[in-house]
Amino acid sequence: MKVGVPKEIKTHEYRVGLTPGAVREYAAAGHNVLVETNAGAGIGATDDVYRKAGATILPSSREVYASSDMIVKVKEPQPSEWVQLRENQILFTYLHLAPDPDQAKGLMKSGCTAIAYETVTDAHGGLPLLAPMSEVAGRLAIEATGAALKRYAGGRGLLIGGVPGVQPARIVVIGGGVVGTHAARMAAGLGADVTVMDRSIHRLRKLDELFEGRVRTRFSTIDAVEEEVFSADAVIGAVLVAGATAPKLVSRNMLSSMRKGSVMVDVAIDQGGCFETSRPTTHADPTYEVDGVIHYCVANMPGAVPLTSSQALNNATLPFGLALANRGFSAVLECPHLRSGLNVYRGRLTYRAVAESLGLPFSPIDQAAA
Repeated sequence: MKVGVPKEIKTHEYRVGLTPGAVREYAAAGHNVLVETNAGAGIGATDDVYRKAGATILPSSREVYASSDMIVKVKEPQPSEWVQLRENQILFTYLHLAPDPDQAKGLMKSGCTAIAYETVTDAHGGLPLLAPMSEVAGRLAIEATGAALKRYAGGRGLLIGGVPGVQPARIVVIGGGVVGTHAARMAAGLGADVTVMDRSIHRLRKLDELFEGRVRTRFSTIDAVEEEVFSADAVIGAVLVAGATAPKLVSRNMLSSMRKGSVMVDVAIDQGGCFETSRPTTHADPTYEVDGVIHYCVANMPGAVPLTSSQALNNATLPFGLALANRGFSAVLECPHLRSGLNVYRGRLTYRAVAESLGLPFSPIDQAAA
């Protein structure tokens, strides 16, 4: 199969769909990997490095899209990219379609087969291709919090861990999944006063055992969220409903009761965000203020550390990508975990949560394939 790797064009996105190491694996399996020139510049991988790994370098994304049977990316295709997709071409990348009707309609119009990293499953019921970037984003969320809390950035002027005799920052993490766990780990490691909220008692027990009392856990109710948010110096939004729009857990009205200069970091912004006042921002202009509260809503947080992120992502995506390259669409029909990743097929939405979020018809894969 001809596997294409275009250069990412989203603002300040430096990751790459396939690292040179992954290219070697595809080449060893007999596939022809077509890489756009300078696609790996963000991770310090030159065209020569890719050539030595077995790739063919093409001068433009147009040629990559036109020549490839499967496109492997990191971020969702931008408008100039989805118009280059075609029928029977496989797209394997993050999509986050629920809050993005334009992209969904663009992919449907193209006739391509679009498989989303964020909804591929594993035998344990997890999301193995979302997990590595959630780990990175959770840790980066605390770095972003520390920067935004500084006075010159509009924050309260707090050091996350405080110093002897001075209270540390109080950080509330809403959502105890992968993002929330790694955010809590970083925050606690810096000496913050950390509370993690979740609606799963089982998950809260696991977190309590993991942190051995260094992090408080609290069941998430409306009252509890209000109590914690109003007393927090920083709130990390880490709630995920696979494929669907994130629930809005902090309303605009709540901001007036929050501490001035407090910070909200919305890691769920790719799925629409879990704060009512969230809107996507970029690494170039990451924050904005609403009612005295600083919002950080960068939609591609792991793009800030592309070398770590690209390697972690490729470690997870490689077996699934090779399965697609080896067997084509048959791999989707044969593997229940890739079936879960299928979001768009020949003009139809095949992931229920996405279709419901967008108010568009849902077509089960068996029906769509028939």
